Order: sequence, then C-alpha cells, then structure tokens
Amino acid sequence: GYFYQRVAECRFSSKDLQGIEFIDSYVFNQVENIRFNSTVGKYVGYTEHGVYNAEAWNSDAGILAQERGELERYCKPTADIDY
Repeated sequence: GYFYQRVAECRFSSKDLQGIEFIDSYVFNQVENIRFNSTVGKYVGYTEHGVYNAEAWNSDAGILAQERGELERYCKPTADIDY
C-alpha cells in the first residue's frame, strides 16, 4: 500500500507571536515531497515530483494567498490554546 500524509502545523518560538510560522507539509511513503513555510512565503520541493508541484503551485497567486493567510486565520487565533 501507499502512505500519504499532509501535516499543517504552527510553530511558536515565543508567547508574543513574533517568531510564529505556519508549515504545510506533504508526505508520500514517509518522504516529504513539498512544504509551504510562511517564513519563506512559498512552496519548496524536496523531490523531483515536489519540485515540479512547487513550481506549479508557486505560479498560482490564489494558492499562495490562501497559504499565506493561514498564519493569520489559523495560527494566531489558536496560539493561546497551544500555550
């Protein structure tokens, strides 16, 4: 069988939310193919297939805007719960 996983996480380095980042990772068969990092602001591919998808997804302004908005929509409002 095949193993697919998508992990979205918020990472905090301080309680005042200065070092907060949103990471959205796509994993296939325990190998991370592609990742969006809000600090970088775009997708980065780690495999041949991931690089191909990163180029396609980075050229779509709508997809990038949605991912960039997750930091404000998801991470910051839930920071108090995580702490």
